[in-house]
Amino acid sequence: MLLFLSCKKAYNPPAITSPGSYLVVEGVINNSSDSTIIKLNYTVNIADSVTISPVLNAKLAVQDDQNSVFPLTEIANGRYFAINLNLDNTCTYRLIINTANNKQYYSDYVPVLNAPPIDSVYFTLSNNLVNINTSTHDATNTVKYYRWDYKETWIIQSAYFSYFKSNGDTVLARDFINDNIYQCWASNNSSTLVINSTAKLSQPLLKDNIITSFPQSSEKLAHQYSILVNQYALNADAYNFWTNLKKNTEKLGSIFDAQPSQNNGNMHCKTNPIEPVIGYISVGSVTTKRIFINNQQLPAIASALPYGKCEIDTFLYKYYPPLSSIPINQVNMNINYKRGAVSNTQIPLNSIVQPGGKILGFTGSSRFCVDCTLRGTNKKPDFWK
Repeated sequence: MLLFLSCKKAYNPPAITSPGSYLVVEGVINNSSDSTIIKLNYTVNIADSVTISPVLNAKLAVQDDQNSVFPLTEIANGRYFAINLNLDNTCTYRLIINTANNKQYYSDYVPVLNAPPIDSVYFTLSNNLVNINTSTHDATNTVKYYRWDYKETWIIQSAYFSYFKSNGDTVLARDFINDNIYQCWASNNSSTLVINSTAKLSQPLLKDNIITSFPQSSEKLAHQYSILVNQYALNADAYNFWTNLKKNTEKLGSIFDAQPSQNNGNMHCKTNPIEPVIGYISVGSVTTKRIFINNQQLPAIASALPYGKCEIDTFLYKYYPPLSSIPINQVNMNINYKRGAVSNTQIPLNSIVQPGGKILGFTGSSRFCVDCTLRGTNKKPDFWK
């Protein structure tokens, strides 16, 4: 056993250590009044410090089989969009990409396949988990393969309410309309692939299809939670691509999991035909549905909030340390960052007032415990009820 342990050596296969950088294409050509958004990135080495490498200054266009062209506009960070394409359902379409380094990529022509409406989005409870489910069916029995993604949003609240703030020099009353830091909204996009099929079912109906799950004690459910689910229709080739991608990215790690394999999409490099390109471009309308969940709809379970180490301290304008007759200004030392406050500046919560109305100092706590904008936005989303 000692010999075996002493002979272990790290192995980095060529696929991990090679400097290859390949194009990754994400998005759907949206056949509706909604936007078509295509994201372009290059793969990065596992050992690299950067985790994303966006493709900038590329030229993208959607082309139909009649040679009509619909250009996309660059937004930022490798994202390109077009609004209100309203494509002809009788045509087939492909995506054309010309990068700034003079490489050309294209997808196969694919027909328009519109997603049927989502029948319902709802939640169920099981084993202390909240499951977000969908039900859907295709009355025409045309769509047999589906993919979903989502964006979830929830209310977060700080551990303590702040009635005051510092402008650096002095402590002022807080403007709650324009400077609210107690209640914010946090958001998250789906990070796993959700696919399903009715191809082997007797009816074109999917019920109780789980989109995502999380503990009932999650902070997401402490106040109010909302999720917007997007539903995409796939053909058989697209479904096989996403199935293989799911196996390669989510089901690796034990000897019983599927072995990684080449994931062939419908994107190709015209400049260098042997260069791998990652992605599958589909064409069709996307259907959506949103639900809200209030904490009162759930069993009474304490939420796991991240404020276990939060404390309230007292800071006085005149504080006499033990065995000293010289006072120090704790407000300046801890709250007023232009007057000597240390790097871990505290945020004032409430005033400490002596009889007669004179302010002696303030209570305060750390920014993490008071300022919810560190983890979300204090601007209420337009869709929020």
